[in-house]
Amino acid sequence: MQFEPHDYQRYCIERIIQSPKLALWLDMGLGKTASILTAVKRLRYYLFDVSKALVIAPKKVAEATWDDEAAKWDHLRGLKISQVLGTPQQRKRALATPADIYITNRENTCWLVDYYRNDWPFDLVCLDESTSFKNHAAKRFRALKLVSGKTPRFYELTGTPSPHGYLDLWSQIYLLDGGERLGKTFGGYRERYFEPDKRSRTQIFSYRLKPGAEEAIREKLADIVISMKAEDYLDLPELIEHDVPVRLDAKAKKAYDTLERDLLLEIDEYVIDVGSAAILHNKLQQLCDGAVYDADRKTVELHRCKIDALLETIEGLHGEHALVAYAFQHDRERILEALKNTSLRVRVYTGAEDAQAWNAGEIDILLAHPASCAFGLNLQQGGRHVIWFGHNRSLELYQQFNKRLHRQGQPKPVMVHRLIVKGGEDEDIVKALAGRDDMQSALMEALKARIRRVKEDSK
Repeated sequence: MQFEPHDYQRYCIERIIQSPKLALWLDMGLGKTASILTAVKRLRYYLFDVSKALVIAPKKVAEATWDDEAAKWDHLRGLKISQVLGTPQQRKRALATPADIYITNRENTCWLVDYYRNDWPFDLVCLDESTSFKNHAAKRFRALKLVSGKTPRFYELTGTPSPHGYLDLWSQIYLLDGGERLGKTFGGYRERYFEPDKRSRTQIFSYRLKPGAEEAIREKLADIVISMKAEDYLDLPELIEHDVPVRLDAKAKKAYDTLERDLLLEIDEYVIDVGSAAILHNKLQQLCDGAVYDADRKTVELHRCKIDALLETIEGLHGEHALVAYAFQHDRERILEALKNTSLRVRVYTGAEDAQAWNAGEIDILLAHPASCAFGLNLQQGGRHVIWFGHNRSLELYQQFNKRLHRQGQPKPVMVHRLIVKGGEDEDIVKALAGRDDMQSALMEALKARIRRVKEDSK
């Protein structure tokens, strides 16, 4: 695909090239990943200023998003990417593989710093979702702090840099400038710009900004931060589809492939009918979501890859509310179980009371089956994020479910996050939706192609 950057993307790319240390506080949908990759390629192959780049990202993002984005655009396809994931031995092999960009998940930060010790090889580091390093006492921050000063180019990406207040900023900015702007220590920063808020006689529970502190902090950061809101810069329609690729781990992939093969080999591509196709699609969808029903209608969990991707997507919203679409009852139960021990206010949509609570801001995550609330409901007051965990084969339901938030009275762009298992049934459904044509015919043809492929691989 030809890359035609928006004006704000051109500006960001030029600033990345000109500025060795920079934070890009850009909303989802503004193309942060493509901008960074474009700048890295120019720095690597045209300006010869970078030889080895490192991206540290949330796990599911590290597994698929950056790789997919590089493959998506024509001008980036020459970039060599090595994923530093898996066991220590797999990570070591990935680091020994010649590449332009090395991508790892944030949980590997301490291991990576310790692995190289005083021989840090990366001359460019990019933190994707820099709020993962907002805690100045966390091991991952302390580890990266040891090498950030040795890294000539350091960039940070996030949509919400201070989800819980301005105290979150110090560690992120320190990694960029070593304390030049907000001070060398967190304690000094807090003392300079904050005062006690909630407290007991012996303990301070929270802090608030001193008068004028917010303006002073913003002024300090003006030269090292680009901050953009989607509603101010997007030249796109107000409904923005954000695909989140989900890559199955080795164990999950093996289980998926085995079950898919067994299912598909039972059907002849030439005699497949609508009834058998519906059963197959249903089973393959369940496999993508991570669980299936056995003969007794009991749930058998196969993997948690999509659940993990959902949790990371929710984390990336930084407190913004989300309407989550599920396809099967076991989707709903597994999501509820995964969110049970969080501080999020989670509810399943059952009727008008839930809609009222959502619009009143009393619900953080509202789970709903598309068929239960696709028509007539006004939910735009409660949030702007839709997350498709389980996909729907009805174009009408897909569009109408998104319209619960994307409707008159919604003040912000609506983000539709679609969790898509790579190489699975999810991809066929999303392609059929994009075609806006006969969904049933499109999925039938995709299913026949899948059967042919499995039969050839089994020979």
